[in-house]
Amino acid sequence: MIDRYTTPEMRNVWGDAARWNAALRVEVAVAQAQAKRGDIPAEAAQAISARATVNLARIAELEATLDHDTLAFVNAVAESVGPEGRYLHYGLTSSDVIDTALALQLRAAADLILAELDALILVIIRRAREERDTVMAGRTHSVHAEPMTFGAKLAGWAFEAARNRTRLATAADEMATGKISGPVGTYSQIDPAIEREVLSALGLRVDPVSTQVVQRDRHAAFVAAIAITGGTLERFATEIRNLQHTEIDEVREPFRGGQAGSSAMPQKRNPVKSERIAGLARILRGYAVAAAENQALWHERDMSHSSAERILLPDATGLIHYALRSMHGIIDGLEVNRDAMRRNLDAGLGLHAASRLLTALVNAGAPRDQAYALVQGATAAARAELRPLADVARATREISAMLDEHEIVRVLDERAALAHCGLLVDRLKEIEAAS
Repeated sequence: MIDRYTTPEMRNVWGDAARWNAALRVEVAVAQAQAKRGDIPAEAAQAISARATVNLARIAELEATLDHDTLAFVNAVAESVGPEGRYLHYGLTSSDVIDTALALQLRAAADLILAELDALILVIIRRAREERDTVMAGRTHSVHAEPMTFGAKLAGWAFEAARNRTRLATAADEMATGKISGPVGTYSQIDPAIEREVLSALGLRVDPVSTQVVQRDRHAAFVAAIAITGGTLERFATEIRNLQHTEIDEVREPFRGGQAGSSAMPQKRNPVKSERIAGLARILRGYAVAAAENQALWHERDMSHSSAERILLPDATGLIHYALRSMHGIIDGLEVNRDAMRRNLDAGLGLHAASRLLTALVNAGAPRDQAYALVQGATAAARAELRPLADVARATREISAMLDEHEIVRVLDERAALAHCGLLVDRLKEIEAAS
């Protein structure tokens, strides 16, 4: 992943040193378990534990000849151990080490992602409570519908983010699976007890029937969960971009001093962070497709997944971590233009109350189709004449014959539509209780 979209923490998870040190943890744990059972000499396990080191330069040098990075790693580490190094990788196949080490890396990456998602959920909850009573127009098809509060909108975001956390945590837990079962997973040269002991020590679950690799449905599910989380962030970002339209101007991304919006137009203040998140979400969906295609390996294994995973797993985890952190900053510093929200709602001439007026007419005894036609005609007149719906309703003989002026005013009062918006914000306690 290019540095521009990589956090330092995630870069540390996926560097070459991290990869081979994770593999070394697996090799050392296997040697220790084998020594306990008498499969290899105790002094060999002690030497491996004490002297085995990762030398990236030596691994690269050996790989240039061997064209096999795992064997280059094993040979380089064995050299660092000395004569006892011949017991390194004893009875193992490459995937025992590589897939198990990958599970360790993915678990570390998942921990970073979940922590960043937790922080995002908390900041959304805080902003939702701050905007609990901030009235704005709710929109469907980009057109005014009923009024709502910005706090209710943000409450929905918080619950969606929380669902993503559950989905990611479940996938990450299932993905934290290793195998120490040898070629084609049949334990031909290693006892299943070794596998149980090693993976328990590493905090990983045992793949019950592994073939020669850990099956890739687990990885596909994790990357799919990442892509879905990216889609959630894109939804938030798209709403912010829409509400920052000049003609709407209800929210604005944070804009720090000295920041520039355009090389040519000094007045520009563009929602570039949200646009960036929308673009990254597209990449994440592409990685989910590649991860799903990695499931169908030939027979007990082939190598077609390996090249794809070396790109998509670091990139997918890195991008979602970056995007979550970026969205946290956007929400935390989001400027809410309450005056514009009020002005835009008022510009709708009270048409948002049409559905409540329809219900009131039905309750007064009008057949629904006739009531619908009456209200639709009144809203058309209000729009054409730029008059408030309340004025048109009072002046419409068929409506005023069924509803007195007091009832019309009551029905068209926006507070009737907003009565339960606070309840939606109150439900955020459910997220806090669950966490």
